[in-house]
Amino acid sequence: MAKFSKLQVLSVMAETGMVPVFYHKDVDIAKQVLRACYAGGVRAFEFTNRGDFAQEVFAELVKFAAKECPEMILGVGSVVDSATAALYIQLGANFVVGPLLNPEIAKVCNRRLIPYTPGCGTVSEIGFAQEAGCDLCKVFPAGNVGGPSFVKNVKAPMPWSMLMVTGGVEPTEENLTAWIKAGVTCVGMGSNLFPKEVIVAGDWNKITELSKNALSYIKKARG
Repeated sequence: MAKFSKLQVLSVMAETGMVPVFYHKDVDIAKQVLRACYAGGVRAFEFTNRGDFAQEVFAELVKFAAKECPEMILGVGSVVDSATAALYIQLGANFVVGPLLNPEIAKVCNRRLIPYTPGCGTVSEIGFAQEAGCDLCKVFPAGNVGGPSFVKNVKAPMPWSMLMVTGGVEPTEENLTAWIKAGVTCVGMGSNLFPKEVIVAGDWNKITELSKNALSYIKKARG
């Protein structure tokens, strides 16, 4: 079951401003990446459900984090149905993220007070997600939907909206500043934070450096 409360999860995401998004079938590599992000200041981490036996890797990560990264909030991503959401919640997921909005997932998560962040590509989808009890909505794919201007234009008539953007996010000061200034609550960052060559080389210090720099850019942009 979840180690952190819904309020704790949402607060940490908002405070740090970044949620790394990662998947690897090798549990040892996943552990190293998790530890590297933790060393860089990351406190919320999304492991995506994208491969065979991904749930087994996730279960091991939860146990690992409890010992090695006690303040890390682990959640699951790429969830499109309620059964998968329930499985990961039982394994210890503290939040559930998806590429689309599925009200049935919202019911499962709400029942356990687990934050559900669905993928939304329109203002109406964001509105429907909020109606279903989703506090934080994921604009996805953010770069294709409209970029920072889309976020700014949504926040104008719906200033209460809490938005996480994924897709089109880069660990550069220019990119992160644009998203933060547009009004995002946090950003989700995947492959750009975990370059393939860095993973292959096992250069975990590089991931720590990228994480630390990204978080500093976000803090600076917020003033």
